[in-house]
Amino acid sequence: MKFRKMMMAAAAGMMILAGCGSSGGEEKKADSGKEVLKVGVECAYPPFNWTQTEETTTTGKEATPIYGTSQYAYGYDVAVAQEMAKALDMDLEVHKSEWASITQGLDAGDYDVIISGMGRTAKRERSYDFTDPYYYRTNCLVVKKGSGLEDVKGLSDLAGKNVTVTTQLGTGWVDLLDQIPDATLGANYETTSECFMAVNNGVADVVVVDEPTARAALATNPDLAIVTLDENDKFKNDEEMTNICIAVRKGDEETLKKMEEGLKKIGLTSKEDMDKLMDESFKDVPASTIGG
Repeated sequence: MKFRKMMMAAAAGMMILAGCGSSGGEEKKADSGKEVLKVGVECAYPPFNWTQTEETTTTGKEATPIYGTSQYAYGYDVAVAQEMAKALDMDLEVHKSEWASITQGLDAGDYDVIISGMGRTAKRERSYDFTDPYYYRTNCLVVKKGSGLEDVKGLSDLAGKNVTVTTQLGTGWVDLLDQIPDATLGANYETTSECFMAVNNGVADVVVVDEPTARAALATNPDLAIVTLDENDKFKNDEEMTNICIAVRKGDEETLKKMEEGLKKIGLTSKEDMDKLMDESFKDVPASTIGG
């Protein structure tokens, strides 16, 4: 498939040039003369995105320099951004942002799009425009082994257990927490790594998160367990948190059209292709990026 062939070529050593365009709404050109695809990324959300110090990943893929730093970014989101930049004949510029303020950077013109595991929610659509999904994820729970919660099959099983629940600040998961019966709402955290650490340390009992992020955490946190909820006993109206899309400023039809064109060119349209790329991203997640 087209996307897989492009990724294989990247793994063989094709370099992504880092643009050095200016911020704001000015015309952005890199030293190469190409337009710059300026992307906001959390760079702290493996396997979707993370920060590393090396130019290449553990399997030899080229990471992308983080603008204004000596660090590099990689992960599912960055791989998608890299391939889209190639397909659109643009240079890629990754801007690292804390999740809580990532939309503020878009509003300010620090970057033109967000490619950072962002769910397309009705609330966000009031302020931003979104492409079609470039990944479909499943929501799950993460608990500590030995807690008696790893055998939970559905939300109703948590009734009467008085668990303390947490998730990442500024996400659509926050709105799902009150669906857990008899739960105490604990503190929410800036990063998913801090959420997993809270469960490891006994500060919280349950983290609500997506399955790829949970899988990445379990790779270096053997004391954690994933609870996959039964289809008939899961969160209601959580579809908004299963669609991962590219966000652009509201009314920026030119950029939105260009991003949709890029997604079509790289051929990342089927769940099968998406899952293959996600599996490839798992191989490159540095253990140091996952808290526990």
